[in-house]
Amino acid sequence: MKITCTQENLKRGLNSVSHIASKNTSLPILSNVLIKADKGSVSLTTTNLEIGIRCLVRAKIYKDGSFTVNSKLLTDFINLLPNEKIDLELKDDMLEVWTENQETKMKGDSAEDFPLIPQVVKKSAYTCRVEDLLKAFTQVLFAVSVSETRPEISGVYFNFSENNLTIAATDSYRLAEKKIRLSENVKEEKEVIIPARTIQELFRILSSYSGSAIGEEEPVSLDKIDIYFEENQVLFVFNNIELVSRIIEGQYPNYKQIIPTTHKTKAIVNIAEFVKAAKTASLFSRTGIYDVNLELKDGKITVFSTNSQMGESKSKVNGKIEGDNNKVVINYRYLLDGLQNTDSTDVIFEMIDAANPCVLRPAESLDEKKEAIAAEDYLYIIMPIKQ
Repeated sequence: MKITCTQENLKRGLNSVSHIASKNTSLPILSNVLIKADKGSVSLTTTNLEIGIRCLVRAKIYKDGSFTVNSKLLTDFINLLPNEKIDLELKDDMLEVWTENQETKMKGDSAEDFPLIPQVVKKSAYTCRVEDLLKAFTQVLFAVSVSETRPEISGVYFNFSENNLTIAATDSYRLAEKKIRLSENVKEEKEVIIPARTIQELFRILSSYSGSAIGEEEPVSLDKIDIYFEENQVLFVFNNIELVSRIIEGQYPNYKQIIPTTHKTKAIVNIAEFVKAAKTASLFSRTGIYDVNLELKDGKITVFSTNSQMGESKSKVNGKIEGDNNKVVINYRYLLDGLQNTDSTDVIFEMIDAANPCVLRPAESLDEKKEAIAAEDYLYIIMPIKQ
């Protein structure tokens, strides 16, 4: 194998794939990146046996071949090189890397020992805008369960129907749901659960290609992403990258049945003021319970908490309150997560009573009567703390 490419291209490719390569005592080669020059293209591949990432890198190929070297070592080394031409050549089971003023040799392992990456046929793609998908991940991913005791909620729910993709996550104490438009109506409706680690990795790479996470490089224009399925695998394809992952088996909870269809109290509140009041009250919440009290009455939301060892705090936030006077106790961390990921200036807060879920929706616009209209593409639900 002998190739030449720019430091910028190799750096971007390695930064995209190297994150999932990790130390594995039973299979050390999983810490390596597979470099393959074949049929006029150079690919970089890593896997942790759950996720596989392949990135094509523009390069000049003098001799086909393949080899694996430690991913972190190669990535750190390439990142330190100046932005100039880099030559890589395989000689006597060593990868030689040299530039104008640098010569380095790296030990590695045969490509034959590298695990095979599952192949997903690129047929019947579900396509959406990268910008929409990134926003959806930001508004949903934080609600995924971190416990493995219920595998079905340790992943992110994807539902493809008509011309929409609905993405949802829950840890059974709160739930976030976001709807985005697909480029065209789906040919086949589909429901799947994708591991949270896969979505986190996809989010990291997509964000980096938008110029927010990989070093100083200029952002690369990413418009759309194609999603393919085959048996128990999902494949995401964008730009020059392919990410393949297993799908979690099982049935996602029918969360629609817990979403309240009515409310007794509705409040329209400025998010920034609500966040400040919640953070203030949180300083006096009980350790491990994270409780704050909300009271909706007389055109205000009162946010307060009491701690027998530290004292108490009470903040009032002006808003528009409709319906009955009401109060509820909720986890302030869950409340802040919902408020800070609601993409609007004001939030619509709805509740029935202290025993039923509270619903947050973005206040998207005002109608002719200056009434707030809830955005239909996002909702967030918090279960109350029962006294």
